[in-house]
Amino acid sequence: MRILCLILLLLCPATAFAQTRAAVEGQFRTWLDQTVWPRASRQGVSRATFDTAFQGVTLNWDLPDLVPPGMAPPARQAQRQSEFGQPGKYFSRGSVDGATSVGRQMAGQYAQTLAAVERATGVPGRIILGIWGRESGYGRADIPHDVFQVLGTKGFMSNRAPYFTDELVAALQIAQAGAAPRAMRSSWAGALGQPQFMPSNYLAFAADGDGDGRADIWGSAPDTIASIGTYLARHGWVKGRDWGFEVTVPSTVSCALEGPDQARRIADWAALGVSRIGGKAFPATELRQPGSLLMPAGRNGPAFIVTPNFYVLKDYNTSDLYALFVGHVGDRIQYGVPDFAGRWGDVGGLLRSDVAALQRGLESRGLDVGGADGLAGFKTRRSIGRWQEAQGQPATCFPDASLVRALAR
Repeated sequence: MRILCLILLLLCPATAFAQTRAAVEGQFRTWLDQTVWPRASRQGVSRATFDTAFQGVTLNWDLPDLVPPGMAPPARQAQRQSEFGQPGKYFSRGSVDGATSVGRQMAGQYAQTLAAVERATGVPGRIILGIWGRESGYGRADIPHDVFQVLGTKGFMSNRAPYFTDELVAALQIAQAGAAPRAMRSSWAGALGQPQFMPSNYLAFAADGDGDGRADIWGSAPDTIASIGTYLARHGWVKGRDWGFEVTVPSTVSCALEGPDQARRIADWAALGVSRIGGKAFPATELRQPGSLLMPAGRNGPAFIVTPNFYVLKDYNTSDLYALFVGHVGDRIQYGVPDFAGRWGDVGGLLRSDVAALQRGLESRGLDVGGADGLAGFKTRRSIGRWQEAQGQPATCFPDASLVRALAR
């Protein structure tokens, strides 16, 4: 009898959890009908398209950052996006060399398309290749998810539900325009196809690169190339300017000077002692143009002077490491540049929730971190440096465990 009771006790939580999941699935179908369908209908989506898109779709409980109804977000949150994790891992030799070697093959195979898109948009082919390689391995990476399941799940129960609901409606508009719903494969975050466009970006920027009258970012390399170029051009890519240069920053120049809102002429940075790696001169065409200090790992990694085009790359993915990877791989593809001279320190392994607590501590001291989101962007990095300098400490401009202990709230 005692053994039987123990078995029942162990089984009850699982049974209750299954019942809870079933109830949440029912709430999900109600949410689709009462919240998503009216919005989609107002955007011209037919009931037939809507029903086809969600035929057989259930919640995907394996996706990250879910907050089921009635539950609070977890207090401790891991950093799940590699673009905001450890820089050294992000720039591993395998990822950089692989993107470069295959990128050179693609540069030859699609030379005419790349040249045509560069003429039309002003965006260099090497930059388009850098994005294509990073996003989907030039179309070779598996894109495993059903976009309607992903966006439905995250729109219904995630910590960014309104955003994902908007993207779900945009995905329905794409299906209404003729895309087969089951062919609309996405990442775990709902990004579509080879360029990994969120659905709203597909509606705004997807382009026909092969002249067949449609923008197929899942199966067409020319459409992918044209779409990436169109996106960057419409986000302000400045034709004729580079993205940036690796530099040496002397100790007399504070890492707290980082950020596009502290830009100055590149000639002025040079006058402060900031110099290009290897003794190269900055291009004469760049000297009178604005540039910004970028130190993505603070004093624990390579440093750069970047142009406004770098921040156009960040519009594609709001990560300094991402934009830097794209520019660097593009330069390796076209110019054969070596690895960065600076080495990445062993940094970036904190929990996202710990970084957010540190950011709240900086905010309480009157420093601007750009929001306590757990992502160590330039405003957080330079605010760390300013606080360190105010304490009479050497500025490192990057979060670490000791700073979390000193500042976390």
